Amino acid sequence: MSSPLRFVPIVALVASLVLASSGQAEIQGLERMATGLDRPIYVTHAPNDPERLFVVERGGDIKILNLDDHSINTTEFATVTGINGSGEGGLLGMAFHPDYDSNGKFYVYLTGSSSNSGTNFNSLVREYTVSSENPDVASTDYTTVIEWQQPATNHNGGWIGFSPEDGYLYVMSGDGGGSNDTGSGHTSGTGNAQDITDNLLGKVLRIDVDGTNAGNYGIPDDNPFVDITGDDEIWAYGVRNPWRSSFDRQTGDLWIGDVGQSFREEVDFQSADSTGGENYGWRLREGTSATPSGGVGGNRPPGNVDPVYEYAHGSGEFEGNSLVGGYVYRGADTSVQGKYLFGDSVSDNVWMFDPSDPTGTVENILDQLTPDVGSVNGLVSFGEDAMGNLYLVDIASSLFNQTLGTGEIFRVVTDTPLPGDYNHDGTVNLADYTVWRDNLGASGLAPFVPGDGNGDGQVSSADYELWKQQFGAVQPADSPVAVPEPVAAKVAIFSLFAVGWLVVSSAPRRRLQPDRA
Repeated sequence: MSSPLRFVPIVALVASLVLASSGQAEIQGLERMATGLDRPIYVTHAPNDPERLFVVERGGDIKILNLDDHSINTTEFATVTGINGSGEGGLLGMAFHPDYDSNGKFYVYLTGSSSNSGTNFNSLVREYTVSSENPDVASTDYTTVIEWQQPATNHNGGWIGFSPEDGYLYVMSGDGGGSNDTGSGHTSGTGNAQDITDNLLGKVLRIDVDGTNAGNYGIPDDNPFVDITGDDEIWAYGVRNPWRSSFDRQTGDLWIGDVGQSFREEVDFQSADSTGGENYGWRLREGTSATPSGGVGGNRPPGNVDPVYEYAHGSGEFEGNSLVGGYVYRGADTSVQGKYLFGDSVSDNVWMFDPSDPTGTVENILDQLTPDVGSVNGLVSFGEDAMGNLYLVDIASSLFNQTLGTGEIFRVVTDTPLPGDYNHDGTVNLADYTVWRDNLGASGLAPFVPGDGNGDGQVSSADYELWKQQFGAVQPADSPVAVPEPVAAKVAIFSLFAVGWLVVSSAPRRRLQPDRA
């Protein structure tokens, strides 16, 4: 293991109890997984693939990061061509088809030349397919699924993702650039984000990549503007620049990080049971306030949904200037389970809150995210692997100086030990039985008694049973595949040690000496 779990002194236990009472979770820092990348801008995983992360670089390359040894494949998984990287453009997003295991399809979001209009700065979603000969290399052929023209080179959105609830592809589109959603290429008097007719800018789009009733994609029948005024692709609207979003893999809820203008940054929320049609308020609203510049601010529009969390511009502990939407943690650490993590690319702050009470539970966790090596200078995205571990993407040595070869990927490290892993090497095996056997009957301050798997302060037969149940498991954080031994092998091993257990279980109980705590 590159980040071995360890017991901490009693003083640290007291400190951890204080932190727990204030709502802080047990986040232990950042582990650098990769360095030397060229402007990485996103990471994601393929379905049922716990061994790899796919690193999206703004210039067009998609690389494979092997999680077991932190190596980057020398051959790119894919190189996306035809990119226009002006302004905030480039290769910006990636998503794997839910049936990737069987159909090999994945999708990318980029800005580039249109195959239809001939204009050179458009938003495009393309479909690619992995090679049938090599799972580490994709075919160069692609199909353009959907595209629309951009009036400027900023506010392009860029996140795409499949809902775990309905299997449709959701696409985040910015308002088209400029300030106040006004000017050339913006609907006069309304702005693009509030214009729902012949206008895909400032929207959340929802399409069926397996359908064909709209050309290379389908329109789900239950999209909110089907058969009424409004573009059929629109699922929600009134967003400015939804840079990074995510689905909660457990609940199906959608979290949208919408970058503000000059006043507020906001986190928007859509529950999994939503029927669509939400209006998140831009350009009339910035957060929960009327947009304070340009004379475009106003009352809440019909159907307006306020953000679940917002913060002011500035450099304070709970301030920033460019929101980076994150993820609800669904990894192995129960102390962080269900918390939403997000950050800001200018202030470099990282926060966490309980979705049931965002404002009341939000905490700045930047001081808990010290890297083991390197530094985070340009937070640009969060990511998630197949086991629910979270990652930070550092685009370069500086957010505003995106030097090639200086990008880094970091994993958020938490402190939940693997049940039955009594020597904390990340694997439940015979060595852990030895720790339990040698400490059988010992007692002390839970949970710092070696061999005390259930945390009751006593090493007993219950801890042996826990070890037996977990035998063969591997720590998810570093090698996230549970690899149990074959049943026959387990039976033989447990039979072998049964006699030994009967002998040691009759040994006198002893207290753990202080110097072993």
